[in-house]
Amino acid sequence: MIRVLIADDEAMIRAGVRAVLSTDPGIDIVAEAADGQDAVELVRRHRPQVAVLDIRMPKVNGIEAAAEIHRTVPTTGVIMLTTFGEDDYILQALGGGAAGFLIKSGEPEELIAGVRAVADGAAYLSPKVAARVVAHLASSGAGALASRRGAARERVSGLTAREREVLSYLGSGLSNGQIARRLHVVEGTVKAHVSSVLARLGVDNRAAAAVVAHEAGIVPPAAPDQQ
Repeated sequence: MIRVLIADDEAMIRAGVRAVLSTDPGIDIVAEAADGQDAVELVRRHRPQVAVLDIRMPKVNGIEAAAEIHRTVPTTGVIMLTTFGEDDYILQALGGGAAGFLIKSGEPEELIAGVRAVADGAAYLSPKVAARVVAHLASSGAGALASRRGAARERVSGLTAREREVLSYLGSGLSNGQIARRLHVVEGTVKAHVSSVLARLGVDNRAAAAVVAHEAGIVPPAAPDQQ
């Protein structure tokens, strides 16, 4: 059973997230919060596997709450709920340790998939979020886009062929177990590759590595059986 906390200052949004997640019998909503401060306190108390946080909340916003959760309860993976126009916040949350990003107007299936992926130790960027992040990073013009793509490809060029393959799957949001099955290796081997990839790229988490994969253009098409 995946234990989940939901935090959003809008009761209707919380109810909607709860309703969607409750359709999955493997997910248990253990707590809800209306602000970031309560979210952090409830995560410390209930120790859920996943915390779903809105970015804009009173007292403590979602980005600050995510960073505090990552620091004090690192076993809880954080998913940020975003809206279009919050690209700067997404980039800040990447640096704060958030593992997943979902658009509030996205499909309900994405919410369940994101929670399951993060609970399984994977990063999850919905396709819309990944596209927005890359577009935002390139928003200062074609020259900046080419520069970022070039920089990402330069960083990726330092990886071994197997590490590049692992990075491409990270960009697709696959967990260690899913990657292991595709590469026909044990999960511990994948974990070692992931650690090496993060160190070589100079990033702190899988979500940030996924952005590099998207920037470098090495993310493969989604496989139909990402189970």
